[in-house]
Amino acid sequence: MKINEIINCLEKLAHPSLQEGYDNAGLITGNAANICSGIICTLDATEAVIQEAVEKKCNLVVAHHPIVFSGLKKINGKNYVERTIIAAIKNDIAIYAIHTNLDNILSGVNGKIAAKLGLQNITTLAPKDNLLKKIYTFVPIAYAEQVRNALFEAGAGDISRYTECSFSNTGIGTFQAGAGAHPFVGELGIRHVEEEMKLEVIFPTWLQPQIMAALKKAHPYEEVAYDIVSLTNSFAETGSGVIGYLPAPMQEKEFLLWLKTIFQVPVVRHTAFTGKPIQKVVVCGGAGSFLTFKALGAGADAFITADLKYHEFFDADGGLLLADVGHYESEQFTIELLQEYLAQNFPTFAVLKTGVKTNPVLYFE
Repeated sequence: MKINEIINCLEKLAHPSLQEGYDNAGLITGNAANICSGIICTLDATEAVIQEAVEKKCNLVVAHHPIVFSGLKKINGKNYVERTIIAAIKNDIAIYAIHTNLDNILSGVNGKIAAKLGLQNITTLAPKDNLLKKIYTFVPIAYAEQVRNALFEAGAGDISRYTECSFSNTGIGTFQAGAGAHPFVGELGIRHVEEEMKLEVIFPTWLQPQIMAALKKAHPYEEVAYDIVSLTNSFAETGSGVIGYLPAPMQEKEFLLWLKTIFQVPVVRHTAFTGKPIQKVVVCGGAGSFLTFKALGAGADAFITADLKYHEFFDADGGLLLADVGHYESEQFTIELLQEYLAQNFPTFAVLKTGVKTNPVLYFE
């Protein structure tokens, strides 16, 4: 199995186009055409993780955080980033990062945290816009179902929890085949009238090459008529943060003690108690202060995130319980998410979770 097969699988889970503009997700080091000997999943690709990969004979490290965020002008080992890159290249180990694109899908980092918390009826807190397109195509009625099914199989027609969504109506199409054409129906030089079906389906922008290939393969016409339009609709399966409900309300102190247990932390930084029970909860792994006002607007009772600065605690303004559980701690379940996903898709292949705890923050109790 080649490394690019594993990368293709990861990019079906969270397409690179979903990463934020500042991010550097993707293949950081290594040759995607190389045969993969094994995979280690980690939150951070550090020197210790590279050494672990060497010892366990794995030549692919799948990390959440990119070891390189901005360009390196020199690589001489003066800091941990450069030393990690040097170690990876020396040992022919590929590093692949799946970062904010994994944050920005409902089944990604935040969905995994929500599952650990037992949250129900999960939805995206701040869905992304302008990620959807709609294709219209015109096909002879007898072939409409064939084309529709091909589009569905290519990934079109998904709307939130619904799949195979489409719309169709019938009408009359005309065309005249010119010299050199090979019309499926009709005769050269004579206007042909055909009863056709107009099919409409939506799809994420990054699937357009697959959608077009499927359409042209399934459509009987030599020249396929179609229109593609960009939509401004929000895409509920993508975006920042998730919101869901606890099975039953919890008192605030009980809730914080429970967070300490779930995230295995000695301390949770939090705002003053509001005096209200907790049931509607927003989650954002990593630095999530940019979502505090969204959480307030959504009527959340609590917002769990990390990396909150002093003044950002004031933003809760008594409207919810704001809890900072730590960056590593909030995203630690991402390792399990990646390992489970890859093991499910490559059941006969070695997919390991790192044994290295890469958290640079320690607590003195």
